[in-house]
Amino acid sequence: MSSSQPVPPSAQKSTESKDQDMQERFLIKLGQDAQAVEAMLEGLLAPTPRQSELLRPDTLLAAMRHGALNGGKRIRPFLMMEVARMLGQDHSGVLRAACALECVHCYSLIHDDLPAMDDDDLRRGQPTVHIAFDDATAILAGDSLLTMAFDILADEATHPDAQVRAELVLGLAQNAGIGGMAGGQSLDILSEGRDRSEEEIKQMQAMKTGALLRYACEAGAILAGSTPEIRQKMAHFGRIIGLAFQLADDLLDVTATSEQLGKTAGKDLDTQKATLVSLYGIGETRQKLAQLIKEAEDELAPFGDKADILIAASRFIAQREH
Repeated sequence: MSSSQPVPPSAQKSTESKDQDMQERFLIKLGQDAQAVEAMLEGLLAPTPRQSELLRPDTLLAAMRHGALNGGKRIRPFLMMEVARMLGQDHSGVLRAACALECVHCYSLIHDDLPAMDDDDLRRGQPTVHIAFDDATAILAGDSLLTMAFDILADEATHPDAQVRAELVLGLAQNAGIGGMAGGQSLDILSEGRDRSEEEIKQMQAMKTGALLRYACEAGAILAGSTPEIRQKMAHFGRIIGLAFQLADDLLDVTATSEQLGKTAGKDLDTQKATLVSLYGIGETRQKLAQLIKEAEDELAPFGDKADILIAASRFIAQREH
């Protein structure tokens, strides 16, 4: 059959059926992983001090729990865990590493919501930490979640090999700090009310949002003991996912309601932040997202059916409605 001939209805139905099955499996796995992360974070954020800790102050711990145990899709830990699973590894240390990454993500949200940053009162449908408590407690809660992440990664319970733990710590530090998420947030703040080129916006977003998503995917390969080539491939997949995530997020900011998002909609427009949506427009942004999905699928093609859930995840990230 030549490529110019139409796809038979039976073949199209088979493809649609497989895609639906992939999506259902992905949603089940996403929910299961979110529950596992939530349960482990509950234990990590228990009142009992660990080892050389002296005391866990009640108010600070409550603020940390408010910022970390408030639901959410847990996309970053899911990506780390699913990459590791695809590559043949599913030990309990993977879940611990995923929780460490989620601690960093939650710290960033707590600080982003502060009046000196994005000044948000709502996060995942709940009052933000500085509203539920106060600014100082929110700052300390974020600081404590950030440092807890490295406590988790450095522990032998995460991986018996000290070299693997060191690589995980180094990667998270570099992707969360000045050359990654924090640096990207700084560039984002400086972009308010100023024109930025497409490349400047992409650089900022690759740091602010993409860095932790890229780390999630590469760390999954590190935990699976993969070759440098596979690690690089997973990092590239993470870069694609990172751009798609931010594009979808910016698109939702101008198309969704606050109720749908669980946070304040229209913030980018109100603060005149530089986004790719403001450059491309809604229609072209959606075309770019479709292209990114195709790139993600091409990157995962060598892994065959083992990559089905990650492919479904990339579609979900690019096409989500909240």
